[in-house]
Amino acid sequence: MRELTVPPLVTVADEENLTDVVWRHAEEYPDTVQFSRRRDTEWESVTIRQFRDEVVAVARGLVAAGVGAGDRVGLMSKTRYEWTLFDYAIWAAGAITVPIYETSSADQVAWILADSGAVGVVVETAEHAALVSTARDESPALKHVWTIDEDAVGTLVAGGGSVSPETVEERRSSRGADDMATLIYTSGTTGRPKGCQLTHRNLYSDIANAVPGLLPLFNERSSTLLFLPLAHAFARIVQLGAVQARARMGHTGDVKNLLPDLASFRPTFLLSVPRVFEKVYNGAKQKAYAEGDAKGRIFERAERVAIAYSKGLDAGRIGAGVRLQHAIFDKLVYAKLRAAMGGQCRYAISGGAPLGERLAHFFRGVGITVFEGYGLTETSPVISVNDQDHGKIGTVGRPIPGSSVRIADDGELCVKADYVFTGYWNNEKATAEAFDDEGYFHTGDLAELDDDGFLTITGRKKEIIVTAGGKNVAPATLEDRVRSHPLVSQCMVVGDRQPFIAALVTLDPEALPDWLRNHGRKPNTDAAALIDDEEIRAEIQSAVDEANKAVSRAESIKVFRVLPRDFSEETGEMTPSLKVKRGVVLKQYAAEIDAIYTR
Repeated sequence: MRELTVPPLVTVADEENLTDVVWRHAEEYPDTVQFSRRRDTEWESVTIRQFRDEVVAVARGLVAAGVGAGDRVGLMSKTRYEWTLFDYAIWAAGAITVPIYETSSADQVAWILADSGAVGVVVETAEHAALVSTARDESPALKHVWTIDEDAVGTLVAGGGSVSPETVEERRSSRGADDMATLIYTSGTTGRPKGCQLTHRNLYSDIANAVPGLLPLFNERSSTLLFLPLAHAFARIVQLGAVQARARMGHTGDVKNLLPDLASFRPTFLLSVPRVFEKVYNGAKQKAYAEGDAKGRIFERAERVAIAYSKGLDAGRIGAGVRLQHAIFDKLVYAKLRAAMGGQCRYAISGGAPLGERLAHFFRGVGITVFEGYGLTETSPVISVNDQDHGKIGTVGRPIPGSSVRIADDGELCVKADYVFTGYWNNEKATAEAFDDEGYFHTGDLAELDDDGFLTITGRKKEIIVTAGGKNVAPATLEDRVRSHPLVSQCMVVGDRQPFIAALVTLDPEALPDWLRNHGRKPNTDAAALIDDEEIRAEIQSAVDEANKAVSRAESIKVFRVLPRDFSEETGEMTPSLKVKRGVVLKQYAAEIDAIYTR
């Protein structure tokens, strides 16, 4: 068993809560611009004092509507300014925010509202309101539905006239560090979502101890454009970090308009998941080849130089030849990539899944340092992160201050810290199973801790595949490498209790048309017509061959199947945080898997 304890840099006092920093900054830095919100095609500035006053006005409306201290209020919307406004207003009213993904099904909405006992819910659209209406019979506590697109803010502000600002201050001040701040239902890859109880102390201690190592990102001169769902703890903690550091923050919920939004907002850092970084890289490569083989070869050379340059930074020595080529490609290739991300972006945070060394080195060589981190909803969510002082590509960084981590004898990562949640809502059995007798939370992830204190996540404990020959195989290593191919969207390794390892692969619907066009094929050809295509299979085989280099012969992929369509949240195979629901895929594609092993 390996263990490491890192003393905290910040300890949260018992009387503190997450709204305190807004009130303090509103007095000390009233005219500092905290947000830029969309107004048609322009970005409108919102100062810290203005934000605080808007929070108070909405909170007065919540109190007037009967929302009490400790009540749960649902929040279902795309990422937008109003999401953050309502989050802080709910806290200011002494209540608890219950995020709901705006893509959730009627059954999921009904479960979360009923299980949480929400007394009200803020939704974005009329369609969301209709979903909620179907759940009202199962949610007897639910009294209010406010719709953002139907002026929920104005309605609450108008209705709060009878409640004094002093009443809000009393409510706000009554909440302490150990009161629940939010109830986040884990999207889960199996079963019903479980409600994670996160206190003000959990979230406050997590971000307060993470920010000091990420000062190039979180400071009063920095800015970020949030586009990941704020219903996910990953985006939520960056929201809190931006408010704490007085970093300017914008929101965009329409990823289709992300590039124009980045160009107009010009963030200095971004928050994303590996799949987005993969798409940026694959899109740039596809675009280069679309302009001709010569341009494609230039991109590939620029890619190799970027990676060599980044590795040279780690080694402390960059050869003169690499420096010269890097300077040339910076003008030809890298500057265009940075321009696509707004032109000022020099940093990014990646989480939610493994990024991979290749992409990390590539983006750093391009001029955008990606700080990869790791965590879970149950840990607020950050457990570890690579930062400005301690970084090692290929790892998820060192545990943040205030962490005690240990690697159990079976390889599972366990953690104890102020940022670890207090338990699952209405689920004592699951809570008891999550903690050991010493108070350590069992993450369910397999990890390694090196001599320098850096963590590497090697797989999910429950996802380990045991072949018929008794070989333990962690799917993540193979899946990540196969997914790095531009044509691949998703890869899921199978083979539990089978004689060999195989894989299910889906084609990327965005990359496929360009690939077909560049190979003299009809770009609108449906993926279902290509599952046995020899050229397509040759491309996927090259990705499989590359992935197999990372594992032993017994762990390598022997057979793969190209599926007729991509996995998606709408069809049930993906969670809102873009994780594959392995159980669902195994069930939906049972015939294809059986065919692999019975041929």
